[in-house]
Amino acid sequence: MELRMEKRLTTERIKQWNEGVYHKAFTILGAHTTEEGTHFAVWAPHAHSVSVVGEFNSWDGRKNPMEKEDSTGIWTTFVPGVEQWALYKYELKTAEEAPPFLKSDPYARVAEVRPKTASLVYDLDGFEWEDQSWLDNREELQSFRKPISIYEVYLASWKRKGPDNNEYLSYRELARELVPYVKESGFTHIELMPIAEHPYDPSWGYQITGYYAPTSRFGEPKDLMYFINECHKHGIGVIVDWVPGHFPKDEQGLQMFDSTPLYEYADPRKREQKEWGTYIFDYGKPGVRNFLLSNAQYWCEKFHIDGLRVDAVASMLYLDYSKKEGEWTPNKYGGNEHLEAIDFLKDFNTIIHREFPGILTLAEESTSWEGVTKPVHHGGLGFDYKWNMGWMHDTLSYIKKQPEQRSEDPDKITFPMMYNYSENFLLPFSHDEVVHMKNPMVWKSSGSEQQQFANLRLLYTYFFSHPGKKLLFMGNEFAETSEWSEDFALHWHLLDHERHRGVKRMVSDLNRLYQKEASLHEIDRENEGFEWIELGRETPCFFAFLRKAKDPSDHLLAILNFADYSIDNYHLGPFDGVQYDIIFNSDSEYYGGQNRGSHYGQMGKQHVSVPSFTGLLLKPVDQ
Repeated sequence: MELRMEKRLTTERIKQWNEGVYHKAFTILGAHTTEEGTHFAVWAPHAHSVSVVGEFNSWDGRKNPMEKEDSTGIWTTFVPGVEQWALYKYELKTAEEAPPFLKSDPYARVAEVRPKTASLVYDLDGFEWEDQSWLDNREELQSFRKPISIYEVYLASWKRKGPDNNEYLSYRELARELVPYVKESGFTHIELMPIAEHPYDPSWGYQITGYYAPTSRFGEPKDLMYFINECHKHGIGVIVDWVPGHFPKDEQGLQMFDSTPLYEYADPRKREQKEWGTYIFDYGKPGVRNFLLSNAQYWCEKFHIDGLRVDAVASMLYLDYSKKEGEWTPNKYGGNEHLEAIDFLKDFNTIIHREFPGILTLAEESTSWEGVTKPVHHGGLGFDYKWNMGWMHDTLSYIKKQPEQRSEDPDKITFPMMYNYSENFLLPFSHDEVVHMKNPMVWKSSGSEQQQFANLRLLYTYFFSHPGKKLLFMGNEFAETSEWSEDFALHWHLLDHERHRGVKRMVSDLNRLYQKEASLHEIDRENEGFEWIELGRETPCFFAFLRKAKDPSDHLLAILNFADYSIDNYHLGPFDGVQYDIIFNSDSEYYGGQNRGSHYGQMGKQHVSVPSFTGLLLKPVDQ
């Protein structure tokens, strides 16, 4: 059981709260059970009065009024006899005679499933973790020189059950089904799209009302702990999408929490993120910083997660993001940089890396902002990885072109290496690329179905052989043929067809090859790890490059033919004196191809033939 409130709200912690440096606010705020009852605490500095209401007092705000600690604006009370699973809300008034209004608890650990909005008392203690071996080795397993291949998942639609195949799998059912599937598929990590409580399914979890409450759609918090525990026992890391950039306007949520702009900015030109119809956090307020920075620490500490992927970082960095002239307020220097958000992101990375060595922070950042992954003490934002949106857009733009058009634009393949060493990059083929009429991955190219599958296998060969950590959205691994929808499960029946099974086998093999071969991951961030051989110009649509480990003799040769015709008798001239063998062929019949492609000859007389839309990986025979 937890300490009594007066022992938690100490003078030192009050000082830290008011300075915005108290990063364990979840130990004070919210509902905390004891043997005698439950302590409640909520931040509402501008309220005239606050009461806790629930089933235990017939939702009567007169029965359990709260007391205010004036310097912090935190209201507290203790209600005897209130136990786990009790429903509750806070009743606030702006004046003695003003009508009361209800709010959910921003720090609640459990919330009702939408459309209901009450919070529930819940004790997180008592789960028996069995992942100490994983935690002890995490810093090494997630170091820059290790392979990271992420399977991005939306839990509500990965797989479903029931007569109509429309019931969610629980966290524990997902542990039994998703975890072994990811392990068998060769991925090193699972990334969960937002799992904090959210009322609106089409938001995909990115409009959160319960930042401290794992969604109850799939079970209780200890069930999520079980899922993460099973991931760790199988050697799989867990990354969670985190959304500190904005929050929705739902009445029961954070907006106008104490009848004033508390969590959001008061300035209307800074307050709203119009693109999404949401409000922007006021990063300059100590109570807001405490709320968000504590939330990041909460997920790491209480749920043993291994990384936080920060959503929509660009929207945080720029005051004029998605805004027209006159709709935004410049910073004190007259610029568009959001200085408070920048300081917040730096503090977030500093705190997480200090308190949880080895945990990853990843930025979905779509602009050319410099230093996203540069350490904070060197002037950067301090993230471990940045999503390489430029590489993704260029690559998909290239694969969508007709074969005859690809020859006119080889820079779509070669240019990303010009900036590859400016940041620590992750290559994302995420959910955003298979929604809103963008087409599933397998249909992004043109031609016959056979050619489209061949293009997909070639694309994945390029993806796994290019420098950068990897992320692949669920369904992409078996060539899902429909755009993703949050309302439906993936079409698992596609695996009854050989072409789809072939793509699935190929992704599994590429994952294992990526992890086995040091040349594919060991020095991603160093120019010694990559060397161009063919740039798609002398022979149109034909690219070749070396990937090297720290020991340059340990290397792979990647050969990619994006043309609709074969490249025959390509001479491995630069490699006289090194004998190669093909270790991977995307056109293998095992992967749904036609078993074309060959390598023949010895030493200075080595040649390869590369079929249309095919990728080959070759390795020195003595390696």
